[in-house]
Amino acid sequence: MSHDLTQWLTWLDDEYPDMLDKTIELANINSGSLNVAGVNRVGDKLKEYAQVLGGEIETLPISPYQLLDANGVLQSLPLGDAVRISKRPEAPLQVFFCAHMDTVFAIDSDFQTVTWLDDETLNGPGVSDLKGGIIVMLKAIETLERSPYADKVGWQILFNPDEEIGSPGSAALIQDAAKTAHLGMIYEPSFPDGNLAGARKGSGNFSVKATGKAAHAGREHHLGRNAIRAMCDFVSQLDDLNGQREGVTINPGFIEGGGAVNIVPDLCVFRFNIRLERPEDEAWCLEHIQRLLADINSRDGIELELFGGFGRKPKVLTPTNTRLFELAQECGSNLGMKIEWLPTGGCCDGNNLAAAGVPNIDTLGVQGGKIHSSDEYMKVRSLTERAKLSGLMLLKLASSEDISWLTDAKNSCAGEH
Repeated sequence: MSHDLTQWLTWLDDEYPDMLDKTIELANINSGSLNVAGVNRVGDKLKEYAQVLGGEIETLPISPYQLLDANGVLQSLPLGDAVRISKRPEAPLQVFFCAHMDTVFAIDSDFQTVTWLDDETLNGPGVSDLKGGIIVMLKAIETLERSPYADKVGWQILFNPDEEIGSPGSAALIQDAAKTAHLGMIYEPSFPDGNLAGARKGSGNFSVKATGKAAHAGREHHLGRNAIRAMCDFVSQLDDLNGQREGVTINPGFIEGGGAVNIVPDLCVFRFNIRLERPEDEAWCLEHIQRLLADINSRDGIELELFGGFGRKPKVLTPTNTRLFELAQECGSNLGMKIEWLPTGGCCDGNNLAAAGVPNIDTLGVQGGKIHSSDEYMKVRSLTERAKLSGLMLLKLASSEDISWLTDAKNSCAGEH
């Protein structure tokens, strides 16, 4: 790493208190995916934080979330607004930054506040996933903006409100950003050891509504058609698909139906998730699901209806993506950080971006762990370390004499479409 690039990173050492204070401020705002007011409060804070960057700030409404409720009714639930910030769209290199404002912790969750576990470890909702990552991203971009290389890089930031439920409303905004972006930098937390996520599985979320016929459980049991029994048969056969195709896992996650036990139940609702390694796995899964549905729907008085689908394609690493990881590894080495990348079964907006043909790294956020639980934690000193990592990556890209490995890949991808 040259002295010239080093000097543009040193200012971050004094930014640690500000980074920590802002992370705590964000984490103490509940922004469960369906808490519209809370998500929008986070968005307002981010507009305030981002003023120093000098970009164009937009507030973008997104489509409501469609959810089949326990009564078998498809609900249309409002979501918070997305925030988009952009600068220098004419620059030769275009970078897309993405970080989500929502968390998995609902407004009525018991996990609402930040506490210290020790001098180096902060526990709190979203401290790692990914409110700390938001601050890392903003400081990294500010590092670029403070340097003499800023005019070489244009950028767009998307703060989306719905990543934890699969980005159903903001997926179109990611797709739109992919039209011009040469690479993506996404701020999910790293693995607890600081390593990065490489290839990622794809994901699909599905719901099934079973309808039968109610009847008196004693006097006219024979006239009823039990929706719970039909659904249980479907769930059992669906779960038996596990192990039949490498890399595919199916997780039954929710089931509800019935009421008074002296009535044959005429309604049952079930939700499940599928993870898969290869794009072609989708067709295999759908073929088997339709076969199971058709078999049970052939029964007298029973109807199973499928909702949902595959929202995120598997993230398969391309040569360009691998080269981007190698740049992160090189920058980490310059900063005394040993970085590897490993496959994971988790999904994020990096899946969406990769599916649109944009190479990206999606675990540039803070170092932490136990996410999606009340034990979620962040290693606080990683705020500075990870901001330096992203900052150095941006500086190296901006000062490089050859970015053809990114721009040529983009042009090739555009030509294929």
